[in-house]
Amino acid sequence: MPSVDLVYFNAGGGHRASALALQQAIAASGLGWAVRLVNLTEVLDPQSSFRKLTGIAPEDLYNKRLAHGLTLGLAQELKLLQALIRLAHQPMLKSLQQYWLRTEPDMVVSLIPNFNRALCESLAASLPGVPFVTVLTDLADHPPHFWIEPGLAQHVVCGSARAVQQAREAGHPAAHIHPTSGMIIRPDFYCEPAGFDRAARLQALGLDPARPTGVVMFGGHGSRSMLGIAQRLPEVQLIVMCGHNARLADKLRALPATAPRLILGFTPDVAEWMRLGDFFIGKPGPGALSEALQLGLPVVVTRNAWTMPQERYNTDWVRDNGFGLVLRSFRGIDAALPELLAALPAYRERVAAYRNRAVFELPGILASILDAVQQPLSSASGAASAQAW
Repeated sequence: MPSVDLVYFNAGGGHRASALALQQAIAASGLGWAVRLVNLTEVLDPQSSFRKLTGIAPEDLYNKRLAHGLTLGLAQELKLLQALIRLAHQPMLKSLQQYWLRTEPDMVVSLIPNFNRALCESLAASLPGVPFVTVLTDLADHPPHFWIEPGLAQHVVCGSARAVQQAREAGHPAAHIHPTSGMIIRPDFYCEPAGFDRAARLQALGLDPARPTGVVMFGGHGSRSMLGIAQRLPEVQLIVMCGHNARLADKLRALPATAPRLILGFTPDVAEWMRLGDFFIGKPGPGALSEALQLGLPVVVTRNAWTMPQERYNTDWVRDNGFGLVLRSFRGIDAALPELLAALPAYRERVAAYRNRAVFELPGILASILDAVQQPLSSASGAASAQAW
């Protein structure tokens, strides 16, 4: 039984969510692989030295910044992070080589940026011939040294035409570039529950089925931007998902509103709540955008100096495809939202035409990569046996 490692970390939450979605899809595909989730932070820092020194895990520091909206300057900080990664390259190679030799995977799939050179080179040095695959969980790369690394034996799974073009420009051969129809999202976003009655569900929650309903979400840790959005839309029916940010949820519940409003804390059932919406308001993260579009929700997002650099292309993608509105700031959402609501049927028609089946396409792509490696080995073994005979 082949063993496949899915490498993730918890910064932002989307990488782990993609790994879990892919694990679920592989299990449902009947391939019979042993799939292991590998948290890179635990591999590189098994003693949690960073947490012991600082009192916080490195990904938690990043997540707290997102929750407080402190994203200005992340483009410069990304360059600093990448410089630190280059300085630590040799120690990382040693740690990763020891890990691969100890665990002996048959294929390694990375769902994270920034560390793919170290992952790929360490795997090639310790287990030659084992394929290394990077699945972009962003709609496009943010070069250099983010997702796609030139000069490596790296398979690249791309969820947009732009990402495919970037992989070609980086010099990867066509056999190592694997297009999909979009981003990985959990399979439950494709399966409407039996007997689902949206109007009845809204009514049971104290919401009005006759009103357009907005779903507001800013990742698993929320964002203080949600307060401003709620304050500017007192007459719009909203479902506001605050994730782990309990303080934010309390502040939102205290705000006055003339329209019905539902404030939620953390829930794993994001698809269930999104199904109740008519449109989505949030940051232009690839996962949230893809989830909203899959459930037929046009989107309202922003692009400005606070937008994370790797998410800026996503706003071009939204605008170019007519999937919703891209604002300079949520301060203007009260003036802009009537435009979306007036043209909601047209927006929903364009959204409905978008077909993202990436999570179901990935198992077959990975199987073809693994087969291409194993077939020459089987042929060589067979030839050696025949020669010996």
